[in-house]
Amino acid sequence: MSRIDQVNDILRFMQSGTPDVEGCAIVSEDGLMIASAFPSSFDEGRIAGMTSTLLSLGSRTAEELNRGQMEQVFVKGDKGYVIVTQASEGTVFMVLTSEHAKLGLIFLDMRRCVDQIRKVL
Repeated sequence: MSRIDQVNDILRFMQSGTPDVEGCAIVSEDGLMIASAFPSSFDEGRIAGMTSTLLSLGSRTAEELNRGQMEQVFVKGDKGYVIVTQASEGTVFMVLTSEHAKLGLIFLDMRRCVDQIRKVL
């Protein structure tokens, strides 16, 4: 099984196995989609670009305001959350959730997925 197939399996497990996760992806820091698990109605190119922009803005904000290395970018909307965190060297992990998501569970499952993804990548 290829590395991308392994990462896709991890993402599909996150999407189907964690309540209120609507989709997730591994995106390169420069905005290219590496692997994803989204419903077909989502535009993966736009998601990859926005994820890269969130990472860049979060990293610069943390640096400029002396908050140390950025660990996570968190966006809350009235219909859910977007959470972005570093996955491995040069990649980020992005998760979309519903507004009812239990964030503690989401963060725990994200951490587990990132650990698995780091082993693969």
